Amino acid sequence: MPYIIVGGVVIWVLVFWTISVQRSFVALDENIHNAMSQIGLQLFSRWDAVTSLLDLTKGYAAHECRTITETIKARCSITKYSSPDDVREQENIIAEAMGKIMAIAERYPDLKEDGNYIKTMGAVNQYENMVRTSRLIYNDSVTKLNSAIRMFPASMIAGMIGFSKRAYIELVDEKATMQNMK
Repeated sequence: MPYIIVGGVVIWVLVFWTISVQRSFVALDENIHNAMSQIGLQLFSRWDAVTSLLDLTKGYAAHECRTITETIKARCSITKYSSPDDVREQENIIAEAMGKIMAIAERYPDLKEDGNYIKTMGAVNQYENMVRTSRLIYNDSVTKLNSAIRMFPASMIAGMIGFSKRAYIELVDEKATMQNMK
């Protein structure tokens, strides 16, 4: 009889421990989803600022701006992000657009002196900083989940209850060497 009681207690402890671990994994996973959503919102806002910047440059180089707009619209899908690769792809598209806008601005010094251009460029840089912060938060959230998944004894059940390691958003080489957008 005492073995049955001890066995029952052990089973209940294991059940409650499993539930506790699952709940902590869910909380960590939700933090990752929230962080990815924040990145999407910041990229969307940054894209709006880049679009405004593109509108400002139309008066100086209408044909080039039309071409940039058409190219980017064909490739850009600022929506809900599901993976770090999606975020990197969208950031590359925005960086490509900014590079082309900067090339136009270099050819037209009056554009670079325009108050609206300066203000809008400031907004683009502000959103870039917000995206950078959101990426840091995302990677921090991924680190917490990945650490929890790898730690014993939770690592024994992580896969069984549907949790696996997540990928980080890594710095793209082109972004590391990209010139300042001011």
